[in-house]
Amino acid sequence: MQLEHSQQLLTHAVQYALQIEVKVNIAVYDQGANLCAFQRMDNAPLGSIEIAQKKAYSAVMFGASTDNLGQLVKDQQLDGFAQTNGGLILFAGGEPIYQADQLIGGIGISGGSAAQDKAIALAAIKQSGYNRLGADDVA
Repeated sequence: MQLEHSQQLLTHAVQYALQIEVKVNIAVYDQGANLCAFQRMDNAPLGSIEIAQKKAYSAVMFGASTDNLGQLVKDQQLDGFAQTNGGLILFAGGEPIYQADQLIGGIGISGGSAAQDKAIALAAIKQSGYNRLGADDVA
């Protein structure tokens, strides 16, 4: 993912977060699970910085939304899953980013409720012209 695209995702996430009056941290990762861009809104919780990063990382590693991963872990009783890959986040706010059928990265939002974080991530993806194709298909 190019810096320009990462910045666009940050901009759209911040715009939506301001609309719903939530202060969040936003992390964008490329398809190789590398941090491309990060934004901490003024007064966003400091403890949410790492959570936003791990949400984006988790979404990229499995090409799925973090809440869907969490549901899979619960349904399949996959104890210890969250401790794999250096630590995963298994609740809403991390979304994979697809362009056509290709996974190109992930976005993680943290600072609001899980539902707010997810809404911000989805708005940023949509407004940036990407999709979350495959995000509900967890392998």
